[in-house]
Amino acid sequence: MSLSISLADRLAAHPKLEHRVSALLDIVESESGVLDRADDAEEAVIDNLRSMGNELLTDWSAYKEDQKFSEACLKHPEAKAQKNIYWFSTYGKIEVIERCPTVNQHRVRPFSNAAQVNCREYSRTIQRRIIDFSADLSFQCAAKKMHEHYGIEIPESSIRAITLEHARCMQKDSVISVQTCQERGRDAGQFAGEMDGSMIPVVLFDEDAEGDKRKTRKTEWQEAKLCQIYKLGSTDKRHQATMGGLDEAGDQWLSCAISQGFNQQSSIHCVSDGAKWIVSQTKRVFGDQGSFLVDYYHLSDYFAEAAEECAGHKKESRVEWRHIQQNRMKSGNIDAVMAELDQYRNGKKGKTANKSEECHRYIRNRPGQFEYASAKAANLPIGSGEIESSNSSIVQMRLKIPGAWWKPANAGAMLCLRTLHSNGEWDQYWEHSG
Repeated sequence: MSLSISLADRLAAHPKLEHRVSALLDIVESESGVLDRADDAEEAVIDNLRSMGNELLTDWSAYKEDQKFSEACLKHPEAKAQKNIYWFSTYGKIEVIERCPTVNQHRVRPFSNAAQVNCREYSRTIQRRIIDFSADLSFQCAAKKMHEHYGIEIPESSIRAITLEHARCMQKDSVISVQTCQERGRDAGQFAGEMDGSMIPVVLFDEDAEGDKRKTRKTEWQEAKLCQIYKLGSTDKRHQATMGGLDEAGDQWLSCAISQGFNQQSSIHCVSDGAKWIVSQTKRVFGDQGSFLVDYYHLSDYFAEAAEECAGHKKESRVEWRHIQQNRMKSGNIDAVMAELDQYRNGKKGKTANKSEECHRYIRNRPGQFEYASAKAANLPIGSGEIESSNSSIVQMRLKIPGAWWKPANAGAMLCLRTLHSNGEWDQYWEHSG
């Protein structure tokens, strides 16, 4: 654009834009009594800027269409056709009539190819806005939020499709290459890891059935497995989650550790409830570099349930008894705890076992997993409250909202979306997407 052409002349060539600039100046220069309140002025500015954005993109698309068509005609002066094309942006629906030369009986789309837009699609910017809402809210609520904040009507089905498409893309790149990360030269360090599960409502169909697959629909609950890793003393915590099998959860745990700097010289302290699958994954993926500790507060729940049988009905006696056992476990005096429980347990199995027997069995079946004294001496955590809190904020807050039932594959993709957000990699994904 030549510098000799004034701004006024340039605006005159775009009447809609000139009118919109004039409307914005009217807001700035409004008379006393008109738009005196800041909130009213802000709403007026937003409305005008939203309309201006739509008009700007519409004018841009018309200008670019003419430019690209002229360039195409120099190469392909053959027969031409027209096609209406539109897409959705944060400023609403953008429409343009695209002229398409025909080359060797194939239609050439000069504007669409250059602008990288397809008819009826949503711009990358608005897709990010959509997923910002649907990552935390139901797809229905996300549609309402898009209308409230951007004045755009988007079908709930489109919200869902866009969200799951990006969630699957995030899922593909979620597990870091173990070999690549092991080759990185990093210092040894002490790490802490936690793992927990949460039951998710899922809906299943027989994909091999003929006819209406909806008739094969059944519902059940499946476990989402969430892991967390951080270097001791750091507030940078990394999460990953899966609806897959136990080994997949363990592989994600190792991937999290490696991404945080874990290497062959490092050691890792794992804390969780007493689920045997978590213990087995600790041994499988971390080997001799890992240690496992039963969550202290989970064990304390067993003491609380056994307290009435061992100390009577009085609350003060039950609390005192529980504190004694807790202190014994913290100091490493497990034998004294087992001897105490031996006096009251009934030695039965299954549902016929009393609470003292359940507590005794819980401890004796997990040898070497109650080293609280050594953990505290090394300033290592003895509770898994962090992963339980993360389970609530990352998994349950979105995947267990009322009325939500998921296909397992979609639930897994949404888990990846949620953990990517919690790991602070949201901006990084959008910078490299598209």
